[in-house]
Amino acid sequence: MKMKSVVTDEISYPLLPKFVSTKNAKDYKTFPVVLVDEDDSSHSGLVFNVTTSIIGGGIMSIPAILQVLGIVPALMLIVIVAILSEISVDFLLRFTVKKTTYAGLMGESFGLAGSFLLQICILVTNLGCLIIYLIVIGDVLSGTGGKLEYGKNVHMGILRESFGIQWWNSRNFSMLLVTIFVMLPLVLLKRIESLRYTSAVSVFLAVVFVSITMAMAIFSFWEGKDTTARLLPAEDSSFSKLFTAVPIIVTAFTFQPNVHPIRAELSKPSDMTSAIRISLVICVAIYSIVGISGYQLFGDSTMSDILSNFSSTTKTWILTDIIRLSYAIHIMLVFPILNFSLRVNVDELFFPRPKWPALSAHPARFVSITCFLLLIVYVAAVVIPNIWYFFQFIGSTTSLCLAFIFPSAIVLRDYHGVATRRDKVLAVLMITLAVEASSIAISSNVITLI
Repeated sequence: MKMKSVVTDEISYPLLPKFVSTKNAKDYKTFPVVLVDEDDSSHSGLVFNVTTSIIGGGIMSIPAILQVLGIVPALMLIVIVAILSEISVDFLLRFTVKKTTYAGLMGESFGLAGSFLLQICILVTNLGCLIIYLIVIGDVLSGTGGKLEYGKNVHMGILRESFGIQWWNSRNFSMLLVTIFVMLPLVLLKRIESLRYTSAVSVFLAVVFVSITMAMAIFSFWEGKDTTARLLPAEDSSFSKLFTAVPIIVTAFTFQPNVHPIRAELSKPSDMTSAIRISLVICVAIYSIVGISGYQLFGDSTMSDILSNFSSTTKTWILTDIIRLSYAIHIMLVFPILNFSLRVNVDELFFPRPKWPALSAHPARFVSITCFLLLIVYVAAVVIPNIWYFFQFIGSTTSLCLAFIFPSAIVLRDYHGVATRRDKVLAVLMITLAVEASSIAISSNVITLI
């Protein structure tokens, strides 16, 4: 078999190892390398990789978006953000002339400051997603901390529903146990290849969650249960409140930093465009199914984390427990993959090469960074128990930058002079929409908190 050599930039992109051929591997002594076989990346495998890079913890809040906006506006918003995401990815791919990474494009257009700003946004977004993952796990195991959410019923969690309220099944303590005995052993693995089997299990569990949720919604609809689901927003909904749903959807479609690393594995980079479109269609379908199913089941009682709505006290307690546990375990298994990229990114920012040795060659630094990041995630999950507000923060700041503002800025800078008039018009439109949506969402959140 022939091995494909992929040339990368002098500006490091620390989220994934470089992909090189065996004959060139000797040229990379301080940076981790992965051998790429030209026959390994099929089109179907590419679609799977892109799809799994899009779908994450954001799917848990999709039903809550339908509760805020109504079914029709929410589905329209999902489709619009997916279209804008396709445009932004098209920008990144077409403007990849000499540089082959997102950081390389930003560095080419705006210098080291642009590359550094991109890495900061990736760091904040990944860290925020890990915090959200742990919050969701805490919700599933021990409930929402005994606090009412929008005047809705308190969710007790699987452990408290089964054993009553005990000190050992409190939300903070259960998250601590998961962090120490589940997360820590997984995140201490030095090679991401070691997680390939857990990743396969996590994808299977996500499919189980979607399938059972849809089946329960169909059964509920068949029985004629009235869940007060609305096609349009409630009459008393304010304009600013409606905009708080935008950052949630943006976060759910933020995968632009993964485009170039996935593209680097292809023997035919031209396949990337069609794979992106197919993946976005799949994700729109999945988000729509989960959103409609969850909203149909719980109506106006839908919580920001749909898993919190499922209770063991109902007659379908077996199915609800399977739903909650399947996705909670899915998140536990996805957590170390996202932590891997975050850890490498932090190491590159604070311990740049060649001044410092590679992270894998420095055990003390590896363990220290890993434990420090895990501590930050745990403390933040304790302090911020509601994923809705955290999703809004990420979606209205760093996710908007990564998904829409940075790709559009690269087009307007037009370093290689390849932008058309249509490209620049779309870029200006995307930046304008992103800034306006961000401003309204942030101001609305600030007003709500005050």
